[in-house]
Amino acid sequence: MTTVASRFASTLSVRYVVSSLSALSATTDQFPVRVLGGPTALFEYGGLRFLTDPTFDGPGDYPSAGPTLTKTAPSLAGPADLGPVDVVLLSHDEHPDNLDHSGRALLSDVPLTLTTPSGAQRLGEKAKGLADWETVELRRPDGGTVTVTGVPAIHGPGEREEIEPITGQVVGFVLTGDGLPTVYVSGDNASLDVVKEIAERFPTIDTALLFAGAPRFPMLYDGGLLVLDSTQATEATRLLNPRRVVPVHYDSWAHFTEGHESLATAFSAAGLADRLDWGRPA
Repeated sequence: MTTVASRFASTLSVRYVVSSLSALSATTDQFPVRVLGGPTALFEYGGLRFLTDPTFDGPGDYPSAGPTLTKTAPSLAGPADLGPVDVVLLSHDEHPDNLDHSGRALLSDVPLTLTTPSGAQRLGEKAKGLADWETVELRRPDGGTVTVTGVPAIHGPGEREEIEPITGQVVGFVLTGDGLPTVYVSGDNASLDVVKEIAERFPTIDTALLFAGAPRFPMLYDGGLLVLDSTQATEATRLLNPRRVVPVHYDSWAHFTEGHESLATAFSAAGLADRLDWGRPA
């Protein structure tokens, strides 16, 4: 187990700015998750403010090592609207729909970015890579710690050793702490076998941030899924049995083939509509 509390204690004990977006409170029963578009969500947990896969650039075409990605809608907030962020949970750094130019610039202002081992090497000293089941402890401002565990994710249809050379290394996260609900952040994962393994190790997940959207490219894996589709998201929900599911990464990009309506329909058909939390202001 790696302890980063001493390294980041002074910066993680942040005095939070209260605004319509940043006044997020964590409780043992419920805490709000604000979904900002694409894979980006903001939540407070154990007194620390977490941001997933930061993407804030405007609509347009974004070249990548593979296909060009097209963003179709702006984010609901920009970096200046967030208030202080303590930790970025970055599933991977290699694709612009998970980390864009604005998101990359934001990382310099965040005390700690947790990501893949290879990503941490690229991002520098403020980033830490988590291998499968590796943990890091973060000091909570009011005492105690939050434990973040790196969990497997496979960014495509197939075995990990076949997928990672093409679409890269990806990590998911599970957050736990005394008196706190257990939170799963899937990252760009397409494998239900991985979800089953995580559910076996963490049998009492409260909140699952599930990356979905059924992204596909004809030239990759014969058009196979790169992340869960809507039906698979319901199957993942049955495996994890969380009280709440927050879908992310299903909108704002042209390569997503299933969006809000598909997810809502699939969860309704599966009798799981009451689990959904879209993470939008009322």
